[in-house]
Amino acid sequence: MAYYRRPGWFTKNVFNAAVAVLTRGGISVWGSRVLRVKGRSSGEWRTAPVNLLTYEGKQYLVAPRGQTQWVRNIRVSGTGELHLGSKAQPFRAVELRDDEKIPILKAYLKRWKAEVGVFFRGVSADSPEAELLRIAPDHPVFRVEPATPAQ
Repeated sequence: MAYYRRPGWFTKNVFNAAVAVLTRGGISVWGSRVLRVKGRSSGEWRTAPVNLLTYEGKQYLVAPRGQTQWVRNIRVSGTGELHLGSKAQPFRAVELRDDEKIPILKAYLKRWKAEVGVFFRGVSADSPEAELLRIAPDHPVFRVEPATPAQ
């Protein structure tokens, strides 16, 4: 069964809402962005607050809660937009293989462990590579690449 941790009431209605409001206002909370991606069934735009990780000059989206709706939608559409204030960054998403995720997961946990560490079931940035590889299938990671004009 696919790993997924549904957000609780406080996270969904207070924390994520507050981060989204600040981010829409142009204030990034530790790299926050508002992700917009088209729904895989409806085609309607869906939004979610995300943490945009920059690692070795490239940008990544990590799904700490697992197989979320935004993950499922982005797998189908392959594209999305990241918003900070009035600035929109259209992108193409490239999903990483599990073995490619290790340094990204380490960097993500180093930066946001206090916020999302509970979703990684005891694994931290200091955990052995084998432990990171064990949890990698549960946490989709996408490299954010510039969208081409045809998209």
